[in-house]
Amino acid sequence: FDPRHYLGTHCFGFPKTGPHRLRFLLESVKDLRETLKRKGSTLVVRKGKPEDVVRDLITQLGSVSAVAFHEEVREILKW
Repeated sequence: FDPRHYLGTHCFGFPKTGPHRLRFLLESVKDLRETLKRKGSTLVVRKGKPEDVVRDLITQLGSVSAVAFHEEVREILKW
C-alpha cells in the first residue's frame, strides 16, 4: 500500500482513495490472500513507497531474477 494513494490530490485536495474504495481494496486483498492460501501460496502485503518496499524485498529474498510492475497513468487536465 503506497501511502501517497491516500493523500489529497494535487489539484483539488480531495482524497485519491475514499472510504468505500479503501474498503473494497482491503476486502479484495483479503480475498486474494485467502484464495492463495487455499492453493498453498501466500501474499506479501507491505505499506510504503513501492520503490523502497520492492528494493527491500529483493534484498531480503536475495535470489530475485525478475521484477514485473505497472505504473499508474496520470493525466494532467488543462483547462
